[in-house]
Amino acid sequence: MRILLVEDDHLLANTMLDMLREEPNTVDWVDDGRQALHALAEEHFDLAILDLTLPRVDGLDIVRQVRQQGNDTPIIILTARADLEEKLQGLDAGADDYLTKPFAMAELKARIRAVTRRGQGGSRSAELAVGRLTLNTDTGHLSIGGDTLALPRSEFLILHYLMRHPDQVATRRRLEEQLYGWDQGAESNALEVHVHHLRRRIGKATIRTVRGVGYLLDSQAAAEAPPCP
Repeated sequence: MRILLVEDDHLLANTMLDMLREEPNTVDWVDDGRQALHALAEEHFDLAILDLTLPRVDGLDIVRQVRQQGNDTPIIILTARADLEEKLQGLDAGADDYLTKPFAMAELKARIRAVTRRGQGGSRSAELAVGRLTLNTDTGHLSIGGDTLALPRSEFLILHYLMRHPDQVATRRRLEEQLYGWDQGAESNALEVHVHHLRRRIGKATIRTVRGVGYLLDSQAAAEAPPCP
């Protein structure tokens, strides 16, 4: 999952980055509202975690503008403001959840799971299923029929995205964003290597190459995926 963290308290942000990256997440961080608006307009994120009190553009204005633009990225607001009226304003503006500082990191993780599952159609399950493939999004384990294996982080992130969008083309850029966010230095063929390893696990035909564009998870081929090697 790719997350945008918008927090101007650098000490808190670094703590949160360490915590969020313990899971198979790619996390990008900005510390002011204008950067957040630009990031949300130009790139794809599975979730935004947003402080309300930010330089240049206030968090509530960010939520309003993002929703007015038709962007439905799930948003969790973090703030030291405990006033009920401001909480209601954030939710009315289009935020999906609201957490008051100070908070326990375990609670934030639970809110993230709840919000992202609502975004997947309200399912309470931590599993994605396409054909014979079942991916546990909490543990990173892949099951094919009755066989189960733990996926490396990079393979998990690729397969997670493809299974959320079966039979739809995922561009190279979109998949690389899931893997690296704004980090630089990935080798030019790194994505191909990860896809190659995934194909060895789930069957070559299950992930199709769309030449010059990217990759596609074939749901029909996934229904015939071989057992885990």
